[in-house]
Amino acid sequence: MDEAGIKPSDIKSIDDLKKLPFTTKHDLRENYPYGFFATSMDNIVRIHASSGTTGKLTTMGYTKRDLDDWSEAFKRSLTFAGVTKSDIVHISYGYGLFTGGLGAHYGAEALGCAVVPCSTGNTSRQLQLLKDFKATVLCCTPSYALVLAEAIEKSDEYTIEDFSLRIGIFGAEPWSEGMKAQIEEKLHIKAYDIYGLSEISGPGVSMNCGGKYLHVQEDYFYPEIIDPETLEVLPDGVEGELVFTTLRKEGVPLIRYRTRDLCSLYHGVCPICGRTLVRMDRVKARSDDMLIIRGVNVFPSQIEHTLTKIKELNGAHYLLVVDRKGLLDSLEIKVELNPAYFTDTIKDIEILKKSVEHMVTSAIGIAPKITFCSPGEIPLSDGKTKRTIDNRKI
Repeated sequence: MDEAGIKPSDIKSIDDLKKLPFTTKHDLRENYPYGFFATSMDNIVRIHASSGTTGKLTTMGYTKRDLDDWSEAFKRSLTFAGVTKSDIVHISYGYGLFTGGLGAHYGAEALGCAVVPCSTGNTSRQLQLLKDFKATVLCCTPSYALVLAEAIEKSDEYTIEDFSLRIGIFGAEPWSEGMKAQIEEKLHIKAYDIYGLSEISGPGVSMNCGGKYLHVQEDYFYPEIIDPETLEVLPDGVEGELVFTTLRKEGVPLIRYRTRDLCSLYHGVCPICGRTLVRMDRVKARSDDMLIIRGVNVFPSQIEHTLTKIKELNGAHYLLVVDRKGLLDSLEIKVELNPAYFTDTIKDIEILKKSVEHMVTSAIGIAPKITFCSPGEIPLSDGKTKRTIDNRKI
């Protein structure tokens, strides 16, 4: 605050928030593990941390009130999707330092639901429990929802009619409308997008109400959209980087935390549910997930959106491989063929390959190499699925 020239007397209303400096993931990592804790460890009752895939862990401490607030936020999120205390909630998010499993668990319990804490992995057992326990709500990553759906399709033991699912609460990774449609069709459910991040609390920061947007729990988390280059606050409807200020957190309160997630905000009454909580777009991409290939900005979600529209492909099963040969970047898209359209005819394969290449080129502005894979060759993971391999030394 001293470096920014800010004094407490400068802050008179919420409009003055824009005067305050930003907090970044780098700040949290530089103060690992407890440097950002704002209360003594005597008041901390739980610790979560990020996966640490791109650097040091970001460590979050929660007081009892923090956990109560987080549970309330997730509880509300469930009600947005029509979940009631009569539902049985099967949780296939990971339990542990990752916030997904425990966030969903305590939120569902707060609503009064019966909770099945399965965590991730062991898909055959998950299917058995889903069937036998008659779960009506599934909480997991969207990619794992497809793993479960395709395991049912391939099974000699189950059909989709054996299951009681009606609602899916999916988050923790970006997913397209095409992927959502696939999940709904395969699992015979209504799919909802939930958003959260461990630095702010965990899943339940915002939730889809059934329409296009997600409602932010803005009495807990105050959102802004900024231009990631100029850092200026942007008006409603303009895409930029999502920033949050926590309003009640005691353990690790954060001021203007830069999420790196790209979306827009909208104020006013929701035309779908009538709520007045600020709405945000589904996060389609992150500013740090962006690939720059031959000077063109490319987001994996752009490619996924195109692939899932092509009926001959299993578009949710793809892998992007970026490489540099000499001075030229290359993009290879490996994608599975849909078993229903699998063919050994070279001519048909080449025609389809050129069609896919043309559609992707039109979407992202550069021509990729398309490689078709056999069904099941690109497995989806139990947790967050890795979509990109960047072999460039940049």
